[in-house]
This record gives sequence, structure tokens and C-alpha cells, in this order.
Amino acid sequence: MIYAETKRGLRVVSYNIRKARGRDGRRDPSRILNVINALDADVVALQEADRRLGDRSAALPRALIERETDLDVLDVAANDVSLGWHGNAVLVRKDLSATGADRIALPGLEPRGAVRFKLNIDGPMSVVATHLGLRRRDRVAQLRCLSRVLSDEPSALIVGDFNEWSRTKGMEPIVDRFHVVTPGASFHSARPMVSLDRFALAGEVMVRASGVQQNALTRVASDHLPVWLDLDFG
Repeated sequence: MIYAETKRGLRVVSYNIRKARGRDGRRDPSRILNVINALDADVVALQEADRRLGDRSAALPRALIERETDLDVLDVAANDVSLGWHGNAVLVRKDLSATGADRIALPGLEPRGAVRFKLNIDGPMSVVATHLGLRRRDRVAQLRCLSRVLSDEPSALIVGDFNEWSRTKGMEPIVDRFHVVTPGASFHSARPMVSLDRFALAGEVMVRASGVQQNALTRVASDHLPVWLDLDFG
């Protein structure tokens, strides 16, 4: 992996929004969108973007996203009321080329999934947005599955809530090829102590910077803090 102090080429954000329910118990989609807008992102991977039961209706209304942001919703939902797939939704800057979106079912005790698409920036890069399971054995199987899915891709990015509490274990299926970027402690937002939200990169992509967005708004908007990654492409 190449690190470079060059100007930002692409900002990717991962944010578990807990169905837009903040630590104050309020469901406030506009508050979540205010957090997203302040991050000035090109790609935003959301987890828990849909309700978990019933028809899994969107926690962030599409009309609100269209009205309050400069981002488009990537078309990955399996019905006309959800925003994403197994709660994984992706927002992409309107002038950015994102193609080939599809859904990936992941193994494990509880239903989990991922969404995959290609970004066309100085050549294609495959991106997977996901929310891994609660049990390590499931997470390991899920990462092994994603590694296979991306095995033929020269440039790839996995982004999301990895749900891994350990600093030394759990990434074994991907560490031979992927460089795991851990921006910092993102959970619990009231007192961040654990780095659940991460990125994993393969290929000659240059990492400029990464971080955790922590301020008065993000500390109350969800139980996770958003994390960000700035990339350059040569």
C-alpha cells in the first residue's frame, strides 16, 4: 500500500446510522444527513439504513436525501421501500461514475449481506459495502466470501462496520492481500473505545489520510461515529 501526502482525490465515508435513531432516542433523518453533508464525501456507505422488520422500509427517505444532499442513492434495494440490502446503502456524489451494482448474500447464523459496485476513477475500482456479523466465526466466513468475490479485481475496497472488537484478530482471511485501515475508535459514540468501522484496500491506491468525525452532532446522532478515508489515484 502506498501512502502519499497529495491532494485528496476521493473521500469515502462509513457510517452506521442505527436506523437514524440517536442517543437521545429520537429518529431524525435530517440530523443524519447534516452529519453526512459536513463530511463532504464522494461515497458514503451506510449501515442500518433500513428498518430491520417487516418490509424493511428506509430509515432515510429517498426524497429527503435528494432534497438535502448532493448525493444519489445507489440502486441496490430488493424492493421499492428499502434504501439498501440488509441495511447496507450507498450514497454517491452525483457526478461520480458508479456502475455494476449488485447484492451479495453472506454466510452466517444471522442474515447479513453486502453490496458491490465499481467506481471509475483513473481505471475501475471494485467497492464492497458491508456490515459483518456479531460472531467472529461468522465474520471470518464473511470476509473469506468477500475475498473470493474480489479475487480477480486488481483494485478493491471493502468498507463498513466490521463488528470486530479485537485489534489483533479477525482479519485473517484478507490480510494477505488487503491493507486494513482503522481510522480510530468509533463506538460507542458517547465514549469511543472500539474501532468497529474500518476500510480494507487492495491495489496501488494511495491513502492520504483517515479519521473519525467526532463532534457534538455526531456524538448524539447515532451510537457509532462516522469514519472517513481520503484516497488518491496516482
